[in-house]
Amino acid sequence: MGRGTWSWIVPDGLWEIAQPLIPPSRVRPQGGGTQDTPDETLFAAIIYVLVSGCAWRALPPCFGISKSTAHRRFLIWSRAGVWGRLHEEILHRLDDAGLLDLSRAVLDSAHVRAKKGADFTGPSPVDRGKAGSKMHVLSDANGLPLVVGVPAANTHDSQTLKLMALGHQTRHDPHRGRHFKPQRLHADKAYDIPELRKWLRGQRIGVRITRKGIKSSERLGQHRWVIERTMSWLTGNRRLNHRYERHPRNYLASLGLTAAQCCYKRLHRLTT
Repeated sequence: MGRGTWSWIVPDGLWEIAQPLIPPSRVRPQGGGTQDTPDETLFAAIIYVLVSGCAWRALPPCFGISKSTAHRRFLIWSRAGVWGRLHEEILHRLDDAGLLDLSRAVLDSAHVRAKKGADFTGPSPVDRGKAGSKMHVLSDANGLPLVVGVPAANTHDSQTLKLMALGHQTRHDPHRGRHFKPQRLHADKAYDIPELRKWLRGQRIGVRITRKGIKSSERLGQHRWVIERTMSWLTGNRRLNHRYERHPRNYLASLGLTAAQCCYKRLHRLTT
C-alpha cells in the first residue's frame, strides 16, 4: 500500500527533522536485508507501535514490512542514539523560537510495571512489590519534557535529582553557545534532602522543594501540576504504560521518542 495509508501516524514535518539523524542502512552479507525499505516507512511503523502499544508481531500489513524488520531497525537506531538526538534537536528549535520557559523546571517520577523483569527493575513499593521501573521526567515551566530517565522502582527519587539536573545543563550546542539552565527547581517532598538543597544552591539553582512536615504542597502545587500533565502526555503512548522491553536502553529509547513527539507537537502548533 502507498504512503497515504499510514501517513497520518507521523506528524507533519517530524520526519524531515529525524531524517538527517538516521544512520545509513547496511547491506547484510548473507543477502536480503532492509535496504529497499524506505526509512520513512520504518520510522512510521516504530511510531505506530509506540502509540498503539501493540506487539511488534501485530504490526499492520499496510506498512509492507515484517515485524522482525521493524524491530531490528528500532534496535539499531536506539543503539545509535537517534531518539535522544531527535529530542535534543527539537528542544533547540523550541529554544530558537523562544518557546522554552526555563524560569523553573519541575521534576517528578511515575511507577511503571515491568512485565518481563530484567535490568533496572526492582520491587515496586506502590504495586505490592511487583517488578517495576520508574519513569523520571524533568520539564520546563510549561511541562515540556527536557530530560527523561529510567531507574528501578525501588530507587529513591532523591538519588536521581543530580543526574536529571546535570543531564539538562550539559545539553548544549557548542556552535551557538547554547547552555540550558533552569532558574528554579520544583519538586515534592521525596526530594527534601539537606544535601540536595545545598547542591542545588551550589549550582545557582533556586530550591523550590516541599519540606517534610513543615509546608504543605498546596502553594508549590500551582507550579508542579504541569509535570502531572506531562506524565499523562507520555503515558498516552500505550507502549510506555508497561515496560515490556528486557533491556532498559530500549524502554528509555521509547521514552525519548515520546518526549520528542510531545515537544514537536508544541513546536508545530505554535510556529505554523
